[in-house]
Amino acid sequence: MRSYKGQVSLGQMKDSFQQSGLVDWHFNPRLQDGDEQHTDGDLAVALAPPQLKRPPLYAVVMLNDDYTPMDFVIEILQQYFALNLDQATQVMLTVHYEGKAVAGVYPRDIAETKANQVNHYARSQGYPLLCQIELKE
Repeated sequence: MRSYKGQVSLGQMKDSFQQSGLVDWHFNPRLQDGDEQHTDGDLAVALAPPQLKRPPLYAVVMLNDDYTPMDFVIEILQQYFALNLDQATQVMLTVHYEGKAVAGVYPRDIAETKANQVNHYARSQGYPLLCQIELKE
């Protein structure tokens, strides 16, 4: 097939759409009113709306240790997780008494970044505070 200026050949379009998984290819289609349709001979393309879903969320979990001061943990919770003093104190006490607590819930890339920032900052200040991420269910 030959493509015209500004147009893509049907074969190229079919390959592109098959790779994306967003279009069903049918011979002799039965499209409803309002569906977009592109025809070329016996072949018709029905454009399907993309199926979107929210990304999975991950919890940034702070783990307890015997060396990191409580004031430092509160400072980190306020600085990196935007918690106010009361919220930060509550999370810090949960870490202290229960061994771990959730500091925040984010998409994976943000959760990894925050955990890495906290771990790096704690090491630079000489504390063994540890944050990790866990898939939130």
